Amino acid sequence: MTTTTTGEQRRLLPSLRGRLAGTRDRALALRQMLDRPLTSYYLLMTASTLLLTIGLMEVLSASSIYSYRIYGNSYHVFLKQLTWMLLALPTAFVASRIPHRLLRMMAWPALIVSGVLIYLTGTSLGFAVNGNRNWLALGPLTLQPSELAKLAIILWCADLYARKERMLGDWKHALLPMVPVTGLVTALVVMQGDLGTALVLMAIILGMLWVVGAPARLFVGSLLSVAALALYLATTNTERLQRLTNFADPFKDYQGAGWQPAHGLFAMSSGGLLGKGISASQQKWGSLPEAHTDFIFAVLGEELGLVGTLLVLGLFLTIAYAGIRVALRTQDPFVRYMSAGITVWLTAQMMINVGMVLALLPVIGLPLPLVSYGGSALLPSLVALGLLVSFARSEPGARAALRDRHRRRSAGVNAGGGLPRRGR
Repeated sequence: MTTTTTGEQRRLLPSLRGRLAGTRDRALALRQMLDRPLTSYYLLMTASTLLLTIGLMEVLSASSIYSYRIYGNSYHVFLKQLTWMLLALPTAFVASRIPHRLLRMMAWPALIVSGVLIYLTGTSLGFAVNGNRNWLALGPLTLQPSELAKLAIILWCADLYARKERMLGDWKHALLPMVPVTGLVTALVVMQGDLGTALVLMAIILGMLWVVGAPARLFVGSLLSVAALALYLATTNTERLQRLTNFADPFKDYQGAGWQPAHGLFAMSSGGLLGKGISASQQKWGSLPEAHTDFIFAVLGEELGLVGTLLVLGLFLTIAYAGIRVALRTQDPFVRYMSAGITVWLTAQMMINVGMVLALLPVIGLPLPLVSYGGSALLPSLVALGLLVSFARSEPGARAALRDRHRRRSAGVNAGGGLPRRGR
């Protein structure tokens, strides 16, 4: 028996060695592919395009019943989202071409303008949606200024820390004047009653402090402050208090505050592995409030199943990986802090939205970036991605690789006498 077993093991050794060698070769090939100069550029372009495509598809599906019931046209919300996207894409392209020096000159104006717009929501120009007075009416245009403030804060902090790069070893320079200024903008958002956006702004602020190496005790104090703020906001609003106290078990108050998260769980659980198919959601027929905005991830899970939700999460993680890669490879401190801030923003907002849909967090009214309906959220998100793409093009070796790619394409066209034609 021992001889036979030993003989079988000897026969299996070459096969095992071959498999291990194949695994090493594949890991080496993957590492070499990720080390290419244009890896971040291609990852950002591919993941963003797929998320926008999935978002348009799901907005059309999730909003069709709502659009027909409210506007008499099943495509009303979808066409508005498409219009915003057609406006946002050229804006993002222009942003990707802005020189970094000019971009930094816009830091203070962007922060001041966004702060003033947030303040104006408390005047006669502002109006409330779902209990939060965070919208502004400027003639035919309505917008949510706090969405613009997310990008403005990141831009201002990146410029500030780039100018103070040599002084950031002293934690006081990391805090001043960053924390008071950004805290003022966050306080204006809190005054609107918008807890979701306030939490994202706090995540951005903490993320920027972590990037510059602020002491750990600062984060403990900040987390306690966030918890105290959430409890304070909860006590000022009965509906918000019910959401905060019932989110762990939405079925406890099924007919009240638990209605939306419960139906979100119904949608996710009924999707199974592959989903019911595009446009086959049942919850969008009226059971699930805000199906095309805050809870679009639930409709996506119902229609595309576990595979679809994991795909979307994977695309967001791809953007996060590319953003971190850009921040680590650049020699420009402004690009480093800007890339890190954008990555923290999009990743934190995605995690809060998904946690909200899965009843891991209370419902606080926050859209899923690039996927949910809403022009005020889509425009700054795409501009931020345009800036990340610009930074990815400035990575070491990336510009030379792009020039070489364009040169090879031009040489191929000229050598062939033009573009290939059918039948040639």
